Amino acid sequence: MAQLEARNLHTSYGLSRVLFGVSFEVEQGSCIALIGRNGVGKTTTMRSLIGLTPPSEGEVVWEGRQIAGLAPHAVAKLGIGFVPEDRRIFPELTVWENLDIARRPAEPGRQAWGEDEVFDLFPDLRDIQSRAGGVLSGGQQQMLTIARSLMGNPRLLLLDEPSEGLAPRVVETLRERVRTLKESGLSIVLAEQNLGFVLALSDTCHIMEKGEIVYSGTPDHLRENRDVLDRYLTL
Repeated sequence: MAQLEARNLHTSYGLSRVLFGVSFEVEQGSCIALIGRNGVGKTTTMRSLIGLTPPSEGEVVWEGRQIAGLAPHAVAKLGIGFVPEDRRIFPELTVWENLDIARRPAEPGRQAWGEDEVFDLFPDLRDIQSRAGGVLSGGQQQMLTIARSLMGNPRLLLLDEPSEGLAPRVVETLRERVRTLKESGLSIVLAEQNLGFVLALSDTCHIMEKGEIVYSGTPDHLRENRDVLDRYLTL
């Protein structure tokens, strides 16, 4: 049984339909990627999974339980963490305070994430833990947002456009940190435009276009499929 299943998701903002029957599965410990240009429905898919924009049709099944329609905090308590595209740190709070407010005990027998563990993963944060979140660089804020989600000890992490707006060197560092998370056994759903970032991390790639998944395959297969790359991902 898959850990997470999106089944035929249809999601709207008011009268504007954005998703049209999106379906995919996430196996325990895997990384699946939603790829596509701006406006194709990647963020809406993430919001549908976490409960910020519940689907009008379809199901979100987490470890055998249908959770579509649950409030975001209830979804988070089940073990799903969300790193939004706009980061949403608390700018007036210090790095340590941003982490502390998200603290949640790990389930028995699972790796526990606390400040020591997230500082080991993101060493730069250890050196600036007394600094206010609002004065951090974009890369530091992105690392803080991921670290804050980890403090809730999730079993699956939703990462929405984590590399957007970051310098290439920071993107490379972030990619290696996400790889470390995957190798630790954490399941990941990654929404990204950066194809290199996606291909280096994912087990399965789903290309989205106009609110639908139009291609699914492995990173190796996608690399070799120039027609698909040109049609859906070339600007």
